[in-house]
Amino acid sequence: MLILFLLLLLVGPYFVLAFLSRWFPALKLSAGFRARVGLTLFFLFTALGHFIRTDQMAQMLPPSVPYRVELIHLTGIFEILGALGVWILRLRKIVGVLLIIMLIGILPSNIYAALARVEFGGHGNGPAYLLIRVPFQLLVIWWTYLSTLRQNDSHVNIDQ
Repeated sequence: MLILFLLLLLVGPYFVLAFLSRWFPALKLSAGFRARVGLTLFFLFTALGHFIRTDQMAQMLPPSVPYRVELIHLTGIFEILGALGVWILRLRKIVGVLLIIMLIGILPSNIYAALARVEFGGHGNGPAYLLIRVPFQLLVIWWTYLSTLRQNDSHVNIDQ
């Protein structure tokens, strides 16, 4: 259920803003702008979990990883910085690359958590959960690429 909520948080604003742009043509919101709104909401929400559910998220890391709680806090800070950084035009591409690197870097912890059946965020369902989680992670990587690295802001819009 959490994955569905995260999916809606990520892509929902894109479609809502596209619909509004049709009804209010003066908005002229680019595809990149609409995608960044969802990306920002997604990363701000997931970052919140790093500070509210720290202990559960720390269990997603193997016990051999040192400073697990500190790592969870650090990645939460990175997610907040990334959510904000995508709006700074001069930083957008480097922030996009760094977010993609972070997303690739945290995938092994999701795999570990599913194999260890950590009772957090659906990982308790075991390896079958990876059939949903891995494609979703790839979607988030693709969405990050589209909203930060791809040149999709070619027409007049409010974020130029």
